[in-house]
Amino acid sequence: MSLGTQHGGQGGVHTDVGAVVAAADRIRHAIGTVIEGKPELLRITLTVLLAEGHLLIEDVPGVGKTMLAKALGQAVDCSVQRIQFTPDLLPSDITGVNVYHQDRNAFEFSPGPVFANIVLGDEINRASPKTQAALLECMEERQVSVDGRSRTLERPFMVVATQNPSDMEGTYALPEAQRDRFMARVSVGYPAPQAELDMIDSHSARSPLTDLAPVSNSAQIRHLAEQVGAVHVAPGMRRYVVDLVNSTRTSPDLQLGASPRATLHLVRAARAYAALDGRHYIVPDDVQALAVPVLAHRLVLAPEARMERMSAEQVVAKLVSRLPVPGPQ
Repeated sequence: MSLGTQHGGQGGVHTDVGAVVAAADRIRHAIGTVIEGKPELLRITLTVLLAEGHLLIEDVPGVGKTMLAKALGQAVDCSVQRIQFTPDLLPSDITGVNVYHQDRNAFEFSPGPVFANIVLGDEINRASPKTQAALLECMEERQVSVDGRSRTLERPFMVVATQNPSDMEGTYALPEAQRDRFMARVSVGYPAPQAELDMIDSHSARSPLTDLAPVSNSAQIRHLAEQVGAVHVAPGMRRYVVDLVNSTRTSPDLQLGASPRATLHLVRAARAYAALDGRHYIVPDDVQALAVPVLAHRLVLAPEARMERMSAEQVVAKLVSRLPVPGPQ
């Protein structure tokens, strides 16, 4: 058994965390040539990719949300489609539609842009809730149903959606069911002064995406996702995750807590986060690092918490700090 290859927790399956680390480093370095000075952002992005989840990027215009999504798609040599969400976008513009061919007297399915490995949903909260709902089945069940027939989406399938803050003009708030299907929400944030200076040299003459060559492919991502799925989760860690999610349901600061889907997402993300660290088991630090990006966007604050100008991120951080940490397994 090579260094970095250990027995995982899924029926004796081996977890080659060394392969996960090596591939992730290549992808991270490739994206880092475009998105500079954001190591934790890139780590969360790779965590969601390897955990086979979906990523929501929320921030003000112009900070690189779309650039991050496009860089990820270009670094991994697989099919990428972009959907520009606008108020007049229809659900069939996303999923596809059956087209009647008069010469053959038959209908033929014309697939929409959701039939890709990585789907970039740009400014998702500028479309109507009806159109946003077209992604619900795709994101949860990895399939599309049109006119009574279901079509399976190829793995890997990842939706990377960008949105502007909900208080900006022309936006619709994402419904709870839509937010709950995103494994994590992140913000890009403004760059550090030095990174912004470097950006002038690397971005002003031409797009850095021009020189970004693929460093992985869809087959490798599927293999790495299987390795991540075998990372061991000890009974004490499982209880820790369940207790954390349950604390959101009983907190007086929250009107709506996290769902059972959030529990599963947190465990899957923690597995990927541990594998990126070269470990074949998760530890409390993995769960604590992911608690805010995985849980906060699913929660609805209680009226009293909103009056006190608390954020969901602050509530999650408070719950994490109060929860007893399990001992060594």
